[in-house]
Amino acid sequence: METRNLGGSDLKVPVLSFGTATFGDAPVFKEWGANGVKEATRLVDLCLEAGVTMFDSADIYSAGQAESILGQAIKGRRDQVLISTKGTFRFSDAPDDVGSGRKHLTKSIEDSLKRLGTDYIDLYQLHGFDAKTPIEEAVETLNDFVRAGKIRHVGCSNFSGWHLMKSLAISDRKGWARYVAHQAYYSLLGREFEWELMPLALAEGVGTVVWSPLGMGRLGGKLRRGQAAPEVSRLKDATTARVAPPAADEQVYRIVDALDAVAKETGKSVAQIAINWVLQRPSVATVIIGARDEAQLRQNLGAAGWRLTPAQIAQLDAASAKEKTYPYWHQAQFAERNPFPTN
Repeated sequence: METRNLGGSDLKVPVLSFGTATFGDAPVFKEWGANGVKEATRLVDLCLEAGVTMFDSADIYSAGQAESILGQAIKGRRDQVLISTKGTFRFSDAPDDVGSGRKHLTKSIEDSLKRLGTDYIDLYQLHGFDAKTPIEEAVETLNDFVRAGKIRHVGCSNFSGWHLMKSLAISDRKGWARYVAHQAYYSLLGREFEWELMPLALAEGVGTVVWSPLGMGRLGGKLRRGQAAPEVSRLKDATTARVAPPAADEQVYRIVDALDAVAKETGKSVAQIAINWVLQRPSVATVIIGARDEAQLRQNLGAAGWRLTPAQIAQLDAASAKEKTYPYWHQAQFAERNPFPTN
């Protein structure tokens, strides 16, 4: 498995990471998968055999179950894996059990360490931006945990450009640990990431950790023009459908048509091609893949170790092009001064 540096850090990560949202059986998440310790351990075994050594979780995945199950699945081999997890979103009904303030963040990190059965986390990320907490408070709290040796590297997730840039500026001014990763949504269905977050990542040395490269399963190969939707789909859950990245049916079909054409040329599956496209984009350090079961995991693992041709990438780019909002459509008119980012 190919490895890449995570942003400007010295942490090398595999180009594919495994997401643990399918560990546990709490409402909403059980619609994605409901793997217990036995099933999770088998998936971890297969990942390690393939060189996928990074496992991503979050405190809210099945209300802490995912972290606990991951901790049991890696027991006795902590030195073989990289653990990435997240906190910020509401964990319980308690009034202050939410946010990136010092009190909640401290509790979140300490509880994650216990559930994971480890004394350090390789990458800890704020799961989303907290506009009600001063940025200084959030990044200083993370810095304190880095200095205490409980976190190796810090990052964020689902930030806008100014959220990320202001956080980096404060860390640089104070001499605190800076974000080396931004876990962000990026797929052929969701290319808005390219407009601002990608150039920022390259300019500031922030590695992109991609979530949902298949657009919440829409690019997995089961959705096609004129065919009934699959019986098993996370989008059938109303809560999941509400928070899923938006995508019009015609947009999905147009991209899947292009993926089908490339699949015939390469002999790869639609899902493998969609993931490989993301792997070849600038700023991307690792792409998180998930799996309900062993068969799905083996399929997704086949997305790495080969490359699409420039012509195939251009074909997929054309099929997935999206009209830009301001100021990005204006900047695109002056490509001489605002070229598309390159690695």
